[in-house]
Amino acid sequence: MTKQRTSRLNSLLKEVISDVIRRDVRNPHVNELVTVTRVDITKDLRHAKVYISVIGTAEQKADTLNALQSAAGFIAVQSSKEVVMRYFPALSFKIDDSVEKHMRIEELLSKIASEKDHRSEPPQDDEPK
Repeated sequence: MTKQRTSRLNSLLKEVISDVIRRDVRNPHVNELVTVTRVDITKDLRHAKVYISVIGTAEQKADTLNALQSAAGFIAVQSSKEVVMRYFPALSFKIDDSVEKHMRIEELLSKIASEKDHRSEPPQDDEPK
């Protein structure tokens, strides 16, 4: 029962925090292409890790992460207006690089497949028979 409640709460917090970032955060360092990928709340519901994905350079990712971390209190206050909890969790933001890892794995797999196809082709004779 607790896992199901935590899972539903993680999903709800993900949606609400994403809306608050998009709608209320007015920091120029926050990249427009930021996405909340998942939220992991602790069992005691006091702390939550918010994983974000940012499309851009490493510098833009770092700037966005720092801006969101500094606005974590504001985001929590705005989110607590939409989610009724006894204690709203303290938010900490983390970069989710799983998308880049997935893209890299796909790139490597396609490279392996093309090399495999290239090796399995029969050698071609230049002389006609």
